[in-house]
Amino acid sequence: MVRYIDAHRDEFGVEPICRTLEMAPSTYYSAKSRPPSQRSVRDAVMMQLLMVLWVANRKVYGAHKLWKAARRAGHDIGRDQVARLMRELAIEGVSRRRKKVFTTRQDPDAVRAPDLVNRDFTADRPDALWVTDLTYVPTRSGMAYVCFIVDAFSRRIVGWRVAANMKTEMVLDALEMARLSRGARRLVGLVTHSDAGSQFTSVRFTERLDEIGARPSIGTVADSYDNALAETTNGLYKTGVRLRARHERLGRRRRARARDTLVGALVQPRPAPQPLR
Repeated sequence: MVRYIDAHRDEFGVEPICRTLEMAPSTYYSAKSRPPSQRSVRDAVMMQLLMVLWVANRKVYGAHKLWKAARRAGHDIGRDQVARLMRELAIEGVSRRRKKVFTTRQDPDAVRAPDLVNRDFTADRPDALWVTDLTYVPTRSGMAYVCFIVDAFSRRIVGWRVAANMKTEMVLDALEMARLSRGARRLVGLVTHSDAGSQFTSVRFTERLDEIGARPSIGTVADSYDNALAETTNGLYKTGVRLRARHERLGRRRRARARDTLVGALVQPRPAPQPLR
């Protein structure tokens, strides 16, 4: 109510607005003279903090991740408060649109390992459960394919590989990177979960898992819930790549406009000197 009166008082005046709203003018003036509450003071401080964190993370964080970032920075703030302040700041995270492009190509003749995870992507220690999947990223020179391996305990990407194809070699390279990041030791007791793509059901991939002491686990085809943790990592990666590419395009356009303006100013003919009077 006070904000409404503030927005229209110059046009209509305080008393006429209060009379229309059936509100005593003294109530308005009392609210204006009242010192700010502790909540409003804290909100003002936290709004500045959230804006800094949001910009520092390339403006892609939503309420949940921004809340996590604020907690990691040592600030005692609730998730609902973060969501409310983000609405007041008119900021939001980057959303992902689901696209009907599948990188899972099933081999009907391959022997599939059982599903040892059953959609429970929790682990009580590092190197107990890894999840892996393939995704794609369109580039100027063609389609690029990325394989990630994520540790379910730390949510850390322990291995990855980018290639121009989806052959088994790229999956093996990502697995080798993950193994080396763990000290190149045997990972006895590790379960490596994936979808039913031909790369993960291949003999070479299965044999390599056995060599490092890991067991394969395979979900169903075209079911993102059976490999939800890996699918989430893929989605966040693609969202960040698209956002960065958009910022780079905008930056190139701005630089081009600035260059054209500068060149235009340099090539403009100088005005002829005026005769002295």
